[in-house]
Amino acid sequence: MKTNTVGLPETSAASGEVLSDAWDYKGRLAVRSRTGGWTGAAMILVVELNERLATLGIAVNLVTYLTGTMHQGNADAANVVTNFMGVSFMLCLLGGFVADAYLGRYLTVGIFTAVQASGVTILTISTALPGLHPPPCADTASGSCAEASGLQMGVLYLALYLTALGTGGLKSSVSGLGSDQFDETNSGEKAQMLKFFSWFFFFISLGSLLAVTVLVYIQDHLGRRWGYGLCASSIVVGLVVFLAGTRRYRFKKLAGSPLTQIATVVVAAWRKRGLELPSDPSLLHDIDAKQAAAAENGSRKSKAKQRLAHTKQFRFLDRAAINVNTIADKHSKWELCTITDVEEVKTVIRMLPIWATTIMFWTVYAQMTTFSVSQANTMDRHVGRSFEIPSGSLTVFFVGSILITVPIYDRVIVPVAKRLTGNPHGFTPLQRIGIGLGLSALAMASAALTEIKRLRVARSDPAALEMGATVPLSVFWLIPQFFLVGAGEAFTYVGQLDFFLRECPKGMKTMSTGLFLSTLSLGFFVSTALVAAVDSITGQSGHGAWLADNLNHGKLNNFYWLLAALCLVNLMVYLVAAKWYVYKDQRPAVDDDSVARVELTEETFHHA
Repeated sequence: MKTNTVGLPETSAASGEVLSDAWDYKGRLAVRSRTGGWTGAAMILVVELNERLATLGIAVNLVTYLTGTMHQGNADAANVVTNFMGVSFMLCLLGGFVADAYLGRYLTVGIFTAVQASGVTILTISTALPGLHPPPCADTASGSCAEASGLQMGVLYLALYLTALGTGGLKSSVSGLGSDQFDETNSGEKAQMLKFFSWFFFFISLGSLLAVTVLVYIQDHLGRRWGYGLCASSIVVGLVVFLAGTRRYRFKKLAGSPLTQIATVVVAAWRKRGLELPSDPSLLHDIDAKQAAAAENGSRKSKAKQRLAHTKQFRFLDRAAINVNTIADKHSKWELCTITDVEEVKTVIRMLPIWATTIMFWTVYAQMTTFSVSQANTMDRHVGRSFEIPSGSLTVFFVGSILITVPIYDRVIVPVAKRLTGNPHGFTPLQRIGIGLGLSALAMASAALTEIKRLRVARSDPAALEMGATVPLSVFWLIPQFFLVGAGEAFTYVGQLDFFLRECPKGMKTMSTGLFLSTLSLGFFVSTALVAAVDSITGQSGHGAWLADNLNHGKLNNFYWLLAALCLVNLMVYLVAAKWYVYKDQRPAVDDDSVARVELTEETFHHA
């Protein structure tokens, strides 16, 4: 039997058109008509729907479980939630590295989905067994409740962080595996891939909506074991559907992790830190002309990268491309890199100020699943005489504002912005991020004003000051802060994704998702650090505490004002960084005429 260039058996052309860069589950070159397309992509979308349903179904209502059942204080409960979410997103970097360097996307999704299912199953068991959570409070008003033991919290942490590990691995690869089902070199399938991303966003939003309405209602009215049991069941169903599609999937070769490339450039430059840089950049080691031409022509069989022009910024990294031996092949990649590899790393470094200043938005976002839910838990949540909105379901206004903002932006704001700015896309990615950061500051100011109103009403009625008492103020006063953060996410999320996908080097495409998701992770961790610092400085309980266990005795409004001030400072720093940044396609080659100048095609992620 004939084999292809990588030693895999070649499929007969008579059986259908074959793809040169994709394989089926048996390792044969994939036949277009028998693999990929919407059949495979649809099964992958089911996995993402169920992942979002389970993860958000746990996160949005977890703070009420920690305070109401595990008897933790508000600050401690908020930090458990933000740490859980932060670890989930940070582990996307690990999942992406494992997928790119070792397992591939299919095995990564399958293995980590099973890990997530085991974590949610343990969480379900911990809520069902009486011995794994403390007894109910004898006197809620006095606040004298037995705290959860070390063993009980240990089982809860085991469940949460197994879930986080599974979420990180699954989320890192599921969108990439979905896009692998479409051939970018085929105009019809490329158009279908853009539609896939739109459907991907739709399924994320649908999962979020079901989580904050149906699942939260079941948790509050039928019991946590039923709500979390449904989360576990949904993940198992998603895994079964995913595995059922194995015969239809297209598989791509391992691309290698961009994290490895960054590490090799830094190590090689450090090893040669004592060497002088040549005055002529053309003397630095680079890919040869033949490889560059193959890459420029778009050869799918070539692993070569498009050659990048040398730039003067961050020249200390250029030492990685100094060849101290006349035979370049004798060097390992940890000793000698191409100047193209170095320039790709420089591109990532230029993006770091933008990356760092977007973290603060996700710190604000974290409050929507922690203290905003705690606020809702103290307020009048009745609609009519009989129906009471679960406090965790208030995030439906957050999800709704995202779904409203996206079409309004496309249909109303973009046409106006086109006329004002002359930009065919309305706003640039950096402008969209800036708008989102501004909305986050307004959201925290709104939250502070609402909390002042809530405290004024609570303190006017002595009975409302007791732990567990309902403040006679409608929960709908919280809608503005949820709406502003949701609208801010519609701008920031899409702006970040567009920015990272455009600006990341073509050879480091998977880095874009990692950079984006790491800002979410660090935003949750910054929230944890701020809460811990404020709780320590202002007092964990008693007079003067900002984040008291009984919010009616605290000063949560001061915490919100602090966040609003930090958002404004962060916005000013961001504006400086955005003004300094030059887009990749606008950046001239400054000092190396011998390097072929290649026009880099922008890759656009049609997110909504």
